[in-house]
Amino acid sequence: MRTLHSAELLLPGPGSAPVPDGAVLVEGDRIAALGPFTELAESHPHARARRWPGLLTPGLLVRGADELLERTYYPDDPYEVTELGADPISGEAALEELKMTEARWGNSARRGTQKLLARGVVAVTGRFTVPAVRTAVVRSGLTILPPAASGPTPPSLDPLAGRETAGQAFYGVLEPGAPARFAVFAVADETALLERGATTCVATVISGRLLHRRR
Repeated sequence: MRTLHSAELLLPGPGSAPVPDGAVLVEGDRIAALGPFTELAESHPHARARRWPGLLTPGLLVRGADELLERTYYPDDPYEVTELGADPISGEAALEELKMTEARWGNSARRGTQKLLARGVVAVTGRFTVPAVRTAVVRSGLTILPPAASGPTPPSLDPLAGRETAGQAFYGVLEPGAPARFAVFAVADETALLERGATTCVATVISGRLLHRRR
């Protein structure tokens, strides 16, 4: 089954020109073609069409995900919010009070990976030492990369935090034959994406699968 994902502006990645009213044709887990929507829709009339608002870009990369998922606890909403609040919990003393177990870390990591997917993240760096956490990350579909050098800011759920350009957070480029791994944001262009942040994400696709959608 072929799927045609289109947006008001397609940004394939560094070195490639933006494509107004652009589209990405996905076949299986790969990109089959990309270009103007009208051209691809005409040449592939039987492809399922998904029209998105805003900007379609390569998916984003988060560094230091081991700190975000193994040293940060995400309360279970709504069951723990009254007692713990809705904000992520970190810090050795606070986590010690929670009496964390591996199973609880795994459940927290699942909630954390959902937050990453909801921000257009497709890949993370880090060394995961808690088996349940690593399992949660693998099952989420996120690509795991080796630990990277520390960035200018502490690890953040928003991979655009501390970046000078949005492109610095892109993972890979969009081109025929490349993995179908991209995100769509409800913004007009790359500058607006950097200003408003990754919470503007409306869709995240990994291996051709729509793993996050917000309309």
